[in-house]
Amino acid sequence: MQIWILVLSLVLLTMSTVLAVPSSTLASPTQHSGGDQPDFGPNVKIFDPSMPIGQIQAAVDTISSQQISDEMGPNRYALLFKPGTYGTADAPLNFQVGYYTEVAGLGRSPTDVVINGSINVYNQCTDGNCIALNNFWRSLSNLTINVTDPAGAGCYAGNFWAVSQAAPMRRVNITGGNLTLMDYCTGPSFASGGFIADSAFAGGTVINGSQQQWLVRNSVLDGWTNGVWNQVFSGVVGAPAECFPGDDACGGPYTTLAASPLTREKPYLYVDSRGRYRVFVPAAQRNSVGTTWGSAPTAGESLPIDEFFIATPTDSVQKINNALARGKNLLFTPGIYQLDKTIQVKRADSVVLGLGLPTLVPSNGVVAMSVADVEGIKLAGFMIDAGPVNSPVLLQVGPKNAHKSDRSNPTTLSDIFFRIGGAAAGKATTSLVVNSDDVILDDIWAWRADHGNGVGWTINTADTGVIVNGDKVSAYGLFVEHYQKHEVIWNGNRGMVVFFQNEMPYDPPSQAAWMQSPTVEGWAALKVADKVTRFNGYGMGSYSFFNQGLDIFAANAFEVPDTLPAGSLHNMLTLFLDPANGKGGIRNVVNNTGGASTIANPDIPVTVVNYP
Repeated sequence: MQIWILVLSLVLLTMSTVLAVPSSTLASPTQHSGGDQPDFGPNVKIFDPSMPIGQIQAAVDTISSQQISDEMGPNRYALLFKPGTYGTADAPLNFQVGYYTEVAGLGRSPTDVVINGSINVYNQCTDGNCIALNNFWRSLSNLTINVTDPAGAGCYAGNFWAVSQAAPMRRVNITGGNLTLMDYCTGPSFASGGFIADSAFAGGTVINGSQQQWLVRNSVLDGWTNGVWNQVFSGVVGAPAECFPGDDACGGPYTTLAASPLTREKPYLYVDSRGRYRVFVPAAQRNSVGTTWGSAPTAGESLPIDEFFIATPTDSVQKINNALARGKNLLFTPGIYQLDKTIQVKRADSVVLGLGLPTLVPSNGVVAMSVADVEGIKLAGFMIDAGPVNSPVLLQVGPKNAHKSDRSNPTTLSDIFFRIGGAAAGKATTSLVVNSDDVILDDIWAWRADHGNGVGWTINTADTGVIVNGDKVSAYGLFVEHYQKHEVIWNGNRGMVVFFQNEMPYDPPSQAAWMQSPTVEGWAALKVADKVTRFNGYGMGSYSFFNQGLDIFAANAFEVPDTLPAGSLHNMLTLFLDPANGKGGIRNVVNNTGGASTIANPDIPVTVVNYP
């Protein structure tokens, strides 16, 4: 990510201590409560409140020190906390979350697991340049953090979650202090996130700081400091009032929806009162506001763990498919899964859940996973990396012309992340194709890598991140970056996107190599097909940084039918990044409307409030 942003002086006040994370030998947590312990493999670490806090601290610190800078590494971990309280005011539990690490409570409610201390993500510093732009692929969920300032010294007071894409925070209850979405203790502190859902913040403010864009969905806020380019709130109690593109009077830029039209929260693993492991599957909600758990237990269905096939990276695809065909749900334990065949999810209401960001890699050009045209599938918490042989699609939801669906029981994709290149050379024509109707996309990051291994215009090739052919598909938090043609193509009718974040490809070698037609420069980030009669988009941004030293232009960031109802697109922006190294730009926001973002107006949003 290439970014410049003014760090607000507001967030430089009231900070007092630095969190030190020592390295120590990893202790293997032991189990102290009843119930059968499933075999989740060696990289799922389960903690019990009866364990000595020093043992827990040593275990989490060792994993953190290993993962904190291992951006493209092979290791995956889940750190799971059984119900109870961990740490005290005098002996808090404070630790950092590195790459490919999931931290989650194992309670039925987020209030069942209490961490006295903090769970943090800080800047990464290289040669004095300290940023959070690449703090991807980690998660925090289903617990309470009673913020206790780390003992020691300096700036780090509160809970820091300085992340960018693919680092969701869900079902988190933060009390007693601030949540800070930037690390202002070391500069320049650039950050480009992020996603919060089904969470509550009491007794402290959420400090946005330098976060350029963020989506908060179905949560409860006790304060929000500021916006930069594109902060969106959907179904959030205490959200800032709508204010776009923002000014001194109202702050902003904020896009605020009073309620979320159709949602379903992510399934999660928990331990019941008898010590038995289960997976809870939340029910779908209409026109929802606030958390699912604040005043009453989350509505939904609880599934025993023995209804799941617990997969390991050594299991063959045939073994996984056989289990699915027998009616099992699927739980991926941490690791990298090499796929010589397509994983086929055919049964209605199936749950496919990842622990510790497991990664699926198609090894011979196959589709990594296909979903039948049935209702109520839940896919959550895993990554798909493109393999070295081009796959036509990485994940396909429904076959072509699929139209069997149930809006009261929608298929839902939660925290599903795609990567083309970066860890290794990979190719895929399209990352995600949604053919079924009534699908919910809830935090999707489709990324054609701009750095790492196997990166180049003719190396990690990928046309499009997401194609939606189904009707009535809803997306909350759609992050799609660097693909080589239209990054999102929306062919379905009555679709909706709440928050869209895009960077166009950095590396077109010439304008001639990046033309939609002989007369149209570049490719729009989001293309709504001409046949579509209804589509709504809220809070949608597209940025350019063409780094080949040439003037490369896109004619438009968004292309939609002019026949859409008035105001179908609400609060859009484009931006020219990094005037020191970038060239070219985006000539218009939408359909030759809105004006240009180029070196003439760098780092200044060009906005369209309503279109048509």
